[in-house]
Amino acid sequence: PGKNVPSLDGLSGGEKALIALAIYFAIMRVNAPPFCFLDEVDTALDDINVDRFADYMSKSDFSTQFICITHRRGTMEAADMLYGVTMQ
Repeated sequence: PGKNVPSLDGLSGGEKALIALAIYFAIMRVNAPPFCFLDEVDTALDDINVDRFADYMSKSDFSTQFICITHRRGTMEAADMLYGVTMQ
């Protein structure tokens, strides 16, 4: 809060990711697609913002199915279904 940033270059990677997600979710409020494919969008976020992102996706009223590729624990814990491969 209160951070004065004259350009996007002054933002961290996590802040840029949050801005991109906020814009995308705002567009989805106008015209929600049937499914949304997200690939590692939460990589640059810290743990608190990963939890907020996952909570928003799970509690959103979109009629959209989210397909999310991630390695972050918070996003995986909020998912309804997980698919993966175990390495042996």
